[in-house]
Amino acid sequence: MKDMDKKELIRRELLASAEIKKIMAEKQAEVILEIARLLIRVIKGRGKILLCGNGGSAAEAQHLAAELVGRYRRARRALPALALTADTAALTAIGNDFGYQEVFLRQVEALLDPEDALVALSTSGNSPNVLAAVAAAKAKGAATVGLTGRDGGALGRHAGLSLLVPAAQTARIQEAHLAVGHILCGLIEAALSD
Repeated sequence: MKDMDKKELIRRELLASAEIKKIMAEKQAEVILEIARLLIRVIKGRGKILLCGNGGSAAEAQHLAAELVGRYRRARRALPALALTADTAALTAIGNDFGYQEVFLRQVEALLDPEDALVALSTSGNSPNVLAAVAAAKAKGAATVGLTGRDGGALGRHAGLSLLVPAAQTARIQEAHLAVGHILCGLIEAALSD
């Protein structure tokens, strides 16, 4: 591939990512605000935010938990957030003993309380282990948020609040999830400093 072709590829990729975010800015600001309000209520009510996902979504769950526990933009108190993807001993023990479908479910059963929220990330919306975690969270009376893409899958139908990225390509969906996650962190920080 020639440098000129590579530059065109770079340009197309960046513009495709920007176009999805532009569509979301025009059509989904309200649902993002609704999710932010929910998460703010959870934290103000002394609840915690648990996050889960597979692959790139697992990395995003950890990233967003770190932004909340550490800081996003403002110096403030540490916020209670935990990525269920971060404990490799729990993941491997549960996966070995109960099957991969239960790696998040068992942690939700152990760690999630009714005043908490579960944020579930799945680009397809059909990850069995993510769906099992959402079902367990709902059974405990906790709030559930789904970040998904494509047609939303089962996650889009079963999460209490759902944000669907209007894209089919996994990379574009994950890029948008990260942008939304950063927006949520910023709104949470602003609300807690008011």
